[in-house]
Amino acid sequence: MAKTLHTPTRKDVAQLAGVSETIVSYVINDNRYVSEDKRRRVQAAMAQLNYRPNSIARALKGKGNSHILFIADNIANEYFGRLVREIDAVAYDKGYLVSLMGVRNNHEFISRILSRQVDAVIISSASLEDRYIQELIDAGLPVVLLMTRDYATITGNVARIYTGIESGIMAAVRCLVDSGCRHLVHVDRVSASGHFSNRQDLRYRGFCNQMESLGLPLSADSFISHCATYEELHDAVMARIRSGMPVDGFVCRNDHLACTVLSAVQACGKRVPEDITVVGFDNSSMSTAVQPPLTTLELERTQIAAAALELIDGMIHGQTPGECHFVSRLIPRATTR
Repeated sequence: MAKTLHTPTRKDVAQLAGVSETIVSYVINDNRYVSEDKRRRVQAAMAQLNYRPNSIARALKGKGNSHILFIADNIANEYFGRLVREIDAVAYDKGYLVSLMGVRNNHEFISRILSRQVDAVIISSASLEDRYIQELIDAGLPVVLLMTRDYATITGNVARIYTGIESGIMAAVRCLVDSGCRHLVHVDRVSASGHFSNRQDLRYRGFCNQMESLGLPLSADSFISHCATYEELHDAVMARIRSGMPVDGFVCRNDHLACTVLSAVQACGKRVPEDITVVGFDNSSMSTAVQPPLTTLELERTQIAAAALELIDGMIHGQTPGECHFVSRLIPRATTR
């Protein structure tokens, strides 16, 4: 039987040269800066393996649109869908295509991204670990972080957009306090994988900082967290109310959580907002579908999308990455006084 010859791939070149597949792509396409040492190693590996780039694919790549990858925690979430829609509208006019991918915390996930020759990455994730984000940056990709948490260890060619979630939560706390509330509870995410918040999370931090600055009680009883399902959250809220511990307001990290809280509050026979107030975040479609309609916060999605594309354009053309700051808008409805 004749032996099947293995056609060398870009991955083979990267392994022999000791670089990422993205660096190999940059050398082949000659469209990004690569250090002379890495360039020589890639060229030597290509010669040793007798590697020949796919000229048809390269031609198509040159004629086609550039590719931006948006990485998010829950791609089925309405919040991410609306944000990607805004980014796509701006990106298309600038000649980019945008795709959406859910988070996986492993090296294979990063390798797959790098092998697909994306031109830039936008990340809006509370769960993607810093080490994997750093891998993307170290591979030479322009990365824009929509700041959901404090990325203290991240360095390199990365831009940051502060979307207004921390200041928004602080505004929600202030709104409830101004209406007479004093015993507030922050409702954390539901996570089947055990990923919950701490002070690195900007929503969590905003709640803590505002409570402390206003001199309000802040303890373990000020949080409902570690729920694996929404049914578990519903039961936890009911247990909190029935415990007899004072609570007159819930500040929730998104509208889905807030609607679950609203249902649990009403199941306990409490009036909203007379007895207990509820605030969500994202201004999703469900915020006006529930009764009473939900007070919530909304991000400046259109402006955030434009800023993300401007930062990506700048990094692709060699500019130093910057940062942008936005303020979320409180939308008062019938769940607050």
